[in-house]
Amino acid sequence: MTDLALPKQIPNWIDGKPTWAEAGERFTKVDPATGRDLAEVCRSRAADVELAVAVARRAYPAWRALTPVARGDHVREIALGIQRRADDFATIVHRETGKSRKDALGEVKAAVEMGFFVAGEGRRWYGRTTTSAIPNKHAMVVRQPLGVAGLIIAANTPIANVAWKVFPAIMCGNTAILKASEDTPGTAWAVAKLAHEVGLPPGVFNVVHGFGEEAGAPLVASEQVEVVSFTGSTVVGREIARVGGARLAKVCLELGGKNPLVVCEDADLDRAAESAILSAFSNAGQRCASASRVIVFDAVYDRFRAKLVERVGRIRVGAEDSDDFGPVINLGQLESMLAAVSAARAAGAKILTGGERITDGAHRDGFYMAPTIIEETSPDQPLSRTELFGPITAMYRVRGFEEALALANASPYGLTAAIWTADVHRAMEFINRVESGVAVVNGGTYGSEPHMPFGGLKQSGNGMREAGTEAMDVYSDWKTVYINHDPSVT
Repeated sequence: MTDLALPKQIPNWIDGKPTWAEAGERFTKVDPATGRDLAEVCRSRAADVELAVAVARRAYPAWRALTPVARGDHVREIALGIQRRADDFATIVHRETGKSRKDALGEVKAAVEMGFFVAGEGRRWYGRTTTSAIPNKHAMVVRQPLGVAGLIIAANTPIANVAWKVFPAIMCGNTAILKASEDTPGTAWAVAKLAHEVGLPPGVFNVVHGFGEEAGAPLVASEQVEVVSFTGSTVVGREIARVGGARLAKVCLELGGKNPLVVCEDADLDRAAESAILSAFSNAGQRCASASRVIVFDAVYDRFRAKLVERVGRIRVGAEDSDDFGPVINLGQLESMLAAVSAARAAGAKILTGGERITDGAHRDGFYMAPTIIEETSPDQPLSRTELFGPITAMYRVRGFEEALALANASPYGLTAAIWTADVHRAMEFINRVESGVAVVNGGTYGSEPHMPFGGLKQSGNGMREAGTEAMDVYSDWKTVYINHDPSVT
């Protein structure tokens, strides 16, 4: 196979080949670990998206005509190719995101597992059969593809995000156009290039690079794109829902979170503290499922706070394998976080640890945010209600379970939630009443698996779920079939 190192110039991938923007424009991708220029990237606009859509529509009939098993086999070959080149992909993810190579390699393995799961769904392309009230009439429901899928992803886990959307989209018989994050263009390009090398037909999986307003918006607006799946901010998700809904496209939105992790008085405090640290700070807090609100019973609040602060003091921030997490993805995101912390401090919040940019030594030119714990901020303050997407969490003191549950639900979001308790009755009540798409007992707020659906309530999504067999409901539709037969004709 050809070299999969991150190129200095990253084109689109359309119709099975590298393609530059019609206008010849490019933008610079910056290394978040060093602040230095990393690559020049194709800057797509409406004309480039139109080309990708035309190519995808042309490839659709032949791709749809393959059996789901055959399409699943293609997905498996891509996953196996990524597995064989895991080190190459980990290096690309490492360089684009600044996360350590070991963390990047873990993400690559997650993408491979998603591919294996989706490939297997090709042999479980289940519909259902049922009965009819009319004699000699047979009723059934079968799945059918939709057409062209427009996929828009975030930069936080770039290769896992590609796998999350592309694999089920094409296995279901659609052709796909991926608008990669402008912060991680090389990862998407490398997956598309490898998919072509292992035999995926041209035009089935296309990648366009660029900014949301210039490349993402035309993809969402295209009348030739039957389904749009987006992972990102609620603000952008609302606009996608408006534009897609106006033309009656199918729209899947996986949006933000302000996820609560509740610690009860009977919890194992050491394990709960470790879980809270990982939930809040792993991947530099750049998870829609990060624990950005830690709600603690008053009886153990002071002890638990001490454990968190002590553990944060041991966190190593940097891009090496010996580090716990790396930089945030770009300078704009870092500055937004710093402004949010400054506003919270001005409103009376107390910064227990962190709260500033790390600028010493090797961190000097990178986009490093110190792991930050805040307390004494009210639940109605912006910091308590706005997703910051970084290594920042806030602590809240409550008197007991009912107050904790009310505070957990007092959020515009409803993605994930966790509770630490030894009481099974309390745990079950939390599961039943917490307003979230995912609920965890004695674990972190993050950690979805390929065979399980993921998504949220309220401003965390629009009710669709990706991953698991539920992803098939995003990328396919149902067809009701009746077959009548005449027993006298034999």
